[in-house]
Amino acid sequence: MQKVGFIGLGAMGAPMARSLHRAGFDLRVWNRSRARSAEFERDGIPVADDAAAVAADRDAVIIMVSDPSALAAVLGGVLQGLPEGGTVINMSTVSHAATLAALKAVQAHGGYFVDAPVSGTVKPAQDGSLVILAGAGAEVLGRVQPLLDAMGKKTIHCGAPGQGTRMKLVINLMLGGMLALLAEGLNLGERGGLAPERLLEAVGDGPLGAPLYSVKGRMMLEGRFDKQFPLDLLFKDMELLLQEAAGHGLPLYVSAAVREVVCAACGAGYGDEDMAALYKLPVRP
Repeated sequence: MQKVGFIGLGAMGAPMARSLHRAGFDLRVWNRSRARSAEFERDGIPVADDAAAVAADRDAVIIMVSDPSALAAVLGGVLQGLPEGGTVINMSTVSHAATLAALKAVQAHGGYFVDAPVSGTVKPAQDGSLVILAGAGAEVLGRVQPLLDAMGKKTIHCGAPGQGTRMKLVINLMLGGMLALLAEGLNLGERGGLAPERLLEAVGDGPLGAPLYSVKGRMMLEGRFDKQFPLDLLFKDMELLLQEAAGHGLPLYVSAAVREVVCAACGAGYGDEDMAALYKLPVRP
């Protein structure tokens, strides 16, 4: 697979597309808002006029968009241009139902489908060190593995299409809970007179030590909330995972509470900031 189309040039998609370009793939890109394509045009990377054009003559098309509605909006155009036998790789975080709907549409077109959301934020996307959560048959996954290797340090085969999405939702369930607890812990410690630096040291050197706490804790204390993973997307993912749980008749009490915390942060105007902005709640006197 050498001819690749890439749709979705946002904070994650743009560096992922560049990783493919650096790896030597014949790349063509498209974004629904043309402005995001300008830097690719300046660098001589072909930019298509629409989703059908980005898919024309491609072996594979990768989609990295924000939510289920965006996936549905671009997939129809992709299937107008994708050759029979082509492959669609959805790397967006969407619902299980949206993933299965995409699988059905691609198969009806005579193509192959890989469900491959990613674990990681902007920096791993820039470094090509994402963890890719793949749902696909073994043979299909083997054919697209060189593409995934260009963007990630590891691919975890989660099972059939749809299982990659389920894995991503579980990962983000835990991510949201960890960030909410870190923010509340720092707030409580500061109100009680603890030195924030010492609190992070105690967390990092004990059984709670985790790279996430080190990176996001530092961002919180330094007041840096430039988005790596914005809160509005975390809220979207909390909604998706609670819908997934409801489909299994499984109440998620902690995750429901985290969803409300994230909702409050978005309502306070922090939705376009990094998820570290949970630290801003409660609003300081």
